[in-house]
Amino acid sequence: MSAETVIKPVRYQPPGDGGGRRPRLSAARIVLLGAALTAAAVLAFLFMARSVALEFTPPASDISVLGGPALEFGGVYLLLSGAYQVEATRDGYYPIAAPFTVTAERNQAFQFKFAPLPGLLTIEADPAGAQLTVDGRPLGATPLAEVPIEAGKRTLRFTHPRHQDLEMTVEVAGRSERQRIDAELLPNWGEVRYATQPPGARILIDGEDTGLTTPATSEILAGEHEVALALEGHQSHRERILIAPLEQREAPLILLRQSDARLRVSTRPGQAGVTIDGQYRGESPISAELRSGRAYRVQVFKAGYAAHSATVTLKAGEARRVSFELEPLTGLVSVLAEPPQAQLLVDGKAKGSANQMLELPTRPHRLEIQADGYAGYRTEIRPRQGLTQEVRVKLLTLAEARLAALRPEITTAQGQTLKLFKPSPIRLGASRREPGRRANETLRDVALQRLFYLGIKEVSNAEFKAFASGHDSGTYEDQPLNKDDQPVAMVSWHDAARYCNWLSRQENLPLFYAEEFGKVTGFNPSATGYRLPSEAEWAWAARHRENGELLRFPWGEALPPPNRHGNYADRSAGHLVGRIIFGYNDNYAVAAPVGTFEANAKGIFDLGGNVAEWVNDFYQHPAPENTPPLGPAAGEYHVIRGSSWMHGTTTDLRLSFRDYGADGRRDLGFRIARFAEAEP
Repeated sequence: MSAETVIKPVRYQPPGDGGGRRPRLSAARIVLLGAALTAAAVLAFLFMARSVALEFTPPASDISVLGGPALEFGGVYLLLSGAYQVEATRDGYYPIAAPFTVTAERNQAFQFKFAPLPGLLTIEADPAGAQLTVDGRPLGATPLAEVPIEAGKRTLRFTHPRHQDLEMTVEVAGRSERQRIDAELLPNWGEVRYATQPPGARILIDGEDTGLTTPATSEILAGEHEVALALEGHQSHRERILIAPLEQREAPLILLRQSDARLRVSTRPGQAGVTIDGQYRGESPISAELRSGRAYRVQVFKAGYAAHSATVTLKAGEARRVSFELEPLTGLVSVLAEPPQAQLLVDGKAKGSANQMLELPTRPHRLEIQADGYAGYRTEIRPRQGLTQEVRVKLLTLAEARLAALRPEITTAQGQTLKLFKPSPIRLGASRREPGRRANETLRDVALQRLFYLGIKEVSNAEFKAFASGHDSGTYEDQPLNKDDQPVAMVSWHDAARYCNWLSRQENLPLFYAEEFGKVTGFNPSATGYRLPSEAEWAWAARHRENGELLRFPWGEALPPPNRHGNYADRSAGHLVGRIIFGYNDNYAVAAPVGTFEANAKGIFDLGGNVAEWVNDFYQHPAPENTPPLGPAAGEYHVIRGSSWMHGTTTDLRLSFRDYGADGRRDLGFRIARFAEAEP
C-alpha cells in the first residue's frame, strides 16, 4: 500500500433505504387484514364445530349455552368438543341447569325435560280444622290457602277427631295454576237416646260426663264404649254398647233402683284402680252408691304394689269408708358403672354413687348415670320381686360418644357405599434411600384429625353418566374403557369435583366446592358435602397399618405382587403398554370392573391398580414440610395418587408415588369422600 492511500470513514446506508421512510399500511388495508383474520377464525370454528341439537320437553322459552363459543341456527347449535352447561327456562316450570359433553361425533342431540312448578291449592273441609296429609306428608289443618303442591296425582287424606277419615286422589295441574278442593267429612258417631225412671240421671261415656241428663240423645263415637247412667241416691246403671257411624237407636226405658247405702274407697298411696264386683269404678278415692243387705267384693290394684281385696256388706242408710294400705312389691337392682366417679339418678332424683345395690318398687323406673366429661346414659328398668337384676354401664367420653353416634357406613343416592374412618397423623412421601423414589415424594407430616367417609370403590362409568349422560371413557388400542361397571376415565379434575357437587345436591348436603361457569373456584372446608379425598386421607387409607407402619406396595414390602392381587400392567397388557410386571397376570388388559379384586385391610378396593385417582390437593413441589390436611391453598395442577392398569415399574407401583395434572387420561379416575361432621 502506497503512502498516499488514505481510508476515510463514511456513513453506512442500508441497501434500498434511499434515506426515505418505510411505507405504512393504510387504514383500508388494516380493515381488510382484520376482516380476513376474522373470516379465517370463523371458518376454522365452522370446520371444527359439531352440530348439536338441544331438545326440550315442553319447548324452552329461553336457552343459554355456557362453556365456550356457540352459534345457533334454527334450534341447532354449532359447538366445539368439550364440556358445556345449558340453562333454559319456561313459564310454569323449574329452570333447567344441566351439564352436557360434546364429543367428536358430527351430529349430536341432547334431550332435557322441564319439571312443572307446584300447583297452588286452596283446600277447605267441612268441618274446619281437619288435619290434612298429602302423600303421607302432614300439611296442616284446614282451611289452607294456595299451598304449593307438586304436580301429578296426589293422595289427600283428611282426619278429624269426630269424623270419618276421608281419602281422595287429586290430579294437581302444577305450573303455579290455582285449584280449589272442597271435602266433606262424614260424622264418625251414632246417636243413642236414653230415658230413665226417675229422670235426671247423668250420662257418662267411658267415665267422662257428657253434660247431658236423661231423657237425652247422646252422640257416641263409633266403636265399643261403656255407658253409665248416674243419679244421686240411686244405683248407677252400666252397660257396654257397640255403635256404628250414623247409627240411630233408642234404648229401652231404664229403671234406676234407689240406693240406700254409700261406700267410699281410698288407698295409700292414692290413684289405685278400684273394682266393685268386677266392675271398674275409677281411681281411688271413689264413692259408690250401693244397695244395702248384699255383699260386694271390692278390689284395689296399683303397679308396683300388692293387690288387696275385701268383702263389704252395707246396712240401710249406712255410709262407710274403706281404706287400703298398699304394700309395695320390690326387687333388687345392682348397678356397676365406669368411671368410678359416675353418679346415679332414679326417676330424676339423685341417689349418689352409681355403684350400689338398689331396692325399688316393681314398676318402671328411669335410671340415669352421669359423669363430668362423659356422655350420659339412660335406661328404663322394671324390677321383679324376688330377683336381682344387674345393670353394667361404661360411660363413653364425649369424643367416643360422638364417634359412636355416627354410622359406620353410609350410602349415597346412587347406592355407593362409603366407610367411616377416624384417621391419625400420617407421614407422606418416602425416604431418599427407597428404590424408585421420585423427587416430589419429600417426607412431610400431615395432622389428620377430622373423621371422614371414603368411597369403598372407584366411581364407575354408569354412576358418572347419571351426572353427564354424554360422557365417553373411550377405548385404548381397541380395548373398551366405557363399560358401565368399569371405572370412569377421561375426566378432568374439575369434572370430578363437579360430580361431587351434583351428588351432594341429590341429598341436599352443603356443597364442598364453589362453582362458576362450569369451573371450580374454591371449596368450603367446613362443608359435609361429597368431595374428592385429600392426598393425606388417600395415603392414610392406602398405607396406614394398625401398628403405625406404612405399606410400601399395596400388597406388602417387595415385588412381585401375589397373583391376581390387583389390576396392574400384567402379561395380558404386554402388547398395550411399555413395561409390565414380569410373570404377573390379573387377566385384565385394561380397566377391570370396580371392586373386582380383594379389598385392602380397611375394606377399600383398588387403591392400587385399576385407575389412578384424582385427589383434592393442589400439586406443589417441593411440598411444604407441614402440609395442611386439605393441601396447599392454590396451584395450577392437582395431585394424582395410585398406580393404574398401565403401571408396572417399581416407581409407580409404590403407594408413595404421586403424579399431577389437570386433564383426563385413559387410566385416571376418582373416588368420593366427605367429612363426617362440619368443621368445629
